[in-house]
Amino acid sequence: MTARGIETVEITGERTFEDTVGRLLASFERAGLTVFARIDHHAAAAAAGLTMPPATVLIYGNPRGGTPVMLASPGLALDLPLRVLVREDDAGRVIVAFHPTLPMIRAAGLQEDLAAPLIKAQKLIETAVQG
Repeated sequence: MTARGIETVEITGERTFEDTVGRLLASFERAGLTVFARIDHHAAAAAAGLTMPPATVLIYGNPRGGTPVMLASPGLALDLPLRVLVREDDAGRVIVAFHPTLPMIRAAGLQEDLAAPLIKAQKLIETAVQG
């Protein structure tokens, strides 16, 4: 899937929204990753008097993986740390989405080996959602 020309990976989960978010947080913690922010779009909409299904963005990473990438291409700091969206659609399905890192690394003209730690971090998402 692409949105505005940006590749997006989407995984449909089998668990509840809350369980999916919890599994991702636990997976990141076990891997030694930091969750820098948790953005609850559902709560923000409610605070503004609007409604939307549950939707949370987790911003996560590890400076050991991201810093070399940003040193090689400072503009990639706009895309790092990594992000993952967990949302519930109108049918009640839980969908987890993220932008894969390898195309970002390639677009910046960097060597693909720089993406290895970032790809490893994103693999945690698939394991947490499908495992």
